[in-house]
Amino acid sequence: MLEQQPLRGKKFLAFVDDIYEDLELWYPKLRFEEAGARMTVAGPLADTNYVGKHGYPCVSDAAIGQMAAADFDALLVPGGFMPDKLRRDPHVLQLVKDFAAAQKCVAAICHGGWIPISAGVYQGVHVTGSPGIKDDLINAGAAFEDSEVVVDRHFISSRRPSDLPAFCREVIRFVAGVR
Repeated sequence: MLEQQPLRGKKFLAFVDDIYEDLELWYPKLRFEEAGARMTVAGPLADTNYVGKHGYPCVSDAAIGQMAAADFDALLVPGGFMPDKLRRDPHVLQLVKDFAAAQKCVAAICHGGWIPISAGVYQGVHVTGSPGIKDDLINAGAAFEDSEVVVDRHFISSRRPSDLPAFCREVIRFVAGVR
């Protein structure tokens, strides 16, 4: 019996750069692909090898500066130390703003929340994230919840790698249109 693919025809954009949290990129990427999604992993440069926090490599499919939110259904923002670097890139911030304005899924886990914070899209949003960025989330105007996953409209967030099953389940439900 074939498994259902609730994300068939859906397109996801994921950010990558050096020192990304390996599990927070690879677990969702593979899970969403298994569910039928087409994943594009974009870094500062296309076709470039980026090394995760735990040494796992990821070759980017595209350059962030060439991406447009209109071409995707959802955005995955993994954590690690990568978000602290990428949140300084105006293309990254504009992409996040565009996803949020279009009410497309913005899914951030752990320190990935730094990017929506810097994009200014978390004002009044219920979120979770790494305890290490709790104050940053609150100072950005978000309502922090210490939960494995928080869904507020099109914003989905989780705290850490151990929350990935719940995080991916809720992202799939949202993007597949299951409310």
